[in-house]
Amino acid sequence: MSWEWITSAAELEALIAEHRGAASVAVDTEFRRRDTFFPIVALVQLCWGDKAYLVDPLQVGQADPLRELLSNSTQTKLIHSASEDLEVFAHWLGVLPSPLFDTQRAAALLGMGSGMSYRALVTDFFDIELPKDETQSDWLQRPLSDSQAAYAAQDVTYLYPIGNQLYERAVSQGRAQWILEDSARMTPGGKPPITKFKSAYKLSEAQQCALVATVTWREAEARARDRPRSWILADKIVNAIARSVPRSVGELAQIADMPGGLVRRAGEDLVAAISTALDGDALSLCNEVGPAPLSGAQRQVLGALSARLGQIAAEFDIAAETLMPKADLEHLIRQQSDASMASPAAWSGWRGQLVVEPLKHWLVESAL
Repeated sequence: MSWEWITSAAELEALIAEHRGAASVAVDTEFRRRDTFFPIVALVQLCWGDKAYLVDPLQVGQADPLRELLSNSTQTKLIHSASEDLEVFAHWLGVLPSPLFDTQRAAALLGMGSGMSYRALVTDFFDIELPKDETQSDWLQRPLSDSQAAYAAQDVTYLYPIGNQLYERAVSQGRAQWILEDSARMTPGGKPPITKFKSAYKLSEAQQCALVATVTWREAEARARDRPRSWILADKIVNAIARSVPRSVGELAQIADMPGGLVRRAGEDLVAAISTALDGDALSLCNEVGPAPLSGAQRQVLGALSARLGQIAAEFDIAAETLMPKADLEHLIRQQSDASMASPAAWSGWRGQLVVEPLKHWLVESAL
């Protein structure tokens, strides 16, 4: 395994230009996110063959060549479990890699198992165990050690051949477009922060509105101040605010464990956000809160629907949860009795044709 440091804008521009015509490139990032909301990029690894290029963003400065690379529609970006890398690129460069071929998603849709780690994938393809020595490294320290450089390089030197072999398998099985579609739907940031509050359905309408307003306010504060959400308000305090539904700064200050500094600095803004939510369209806000658990009758339908999904998954030799997670099955059941419910974006394209529509048809035919 070999690698080369890229530490100037001229070197980076020359590197991207040299490989502009390549069909694919393996990409990875190293970053730190200990005391900030947004990830701080520390390293970008690229590979077009058997050599890794370690791009030091702290020295390169001008990153336009990387924007060009990520936006090059003729060069497939091979990334493993890309969600965190997408956050890095979205915040740092304002672009997302396209076309993206997520190798974790590819392994799942090729029947190798869902959620495979990169180490597991390397073991599967090369029968070696990658070291974990630098997993918790401080990637912003300079200079990086040889051990850190080797660890970073292996993240793309193995990824390049693995990604291309997975792509070839996907083409031969007619699933390359599936993977590209799913990868294109990936967005930075993951699930909406409100989804963490799984018991919100138990709250009253006013309390649900207060919860949504508080979570939304905290998200905006965390972004504006570039600090972790928990540094703004811990989840425990968010729940307490929702239950109390404070209408004044005084009421907010009376909540147990409420940080006095936050009350003084931003109490009026938070209370105003809650009051606006309560005085506005309460129903639309409450719709952001997760639904109540399925009823007993609906759980019976879920069991039968899961079995039908298992049959479809067996036909493709893919894990059922890869085709449609349990939460989506529950959503499909709720949608049968509430046609106004929107369908998730993941239900379009190949999955809609091969999985969702057959399940909907089966529900109608079975009269469940």
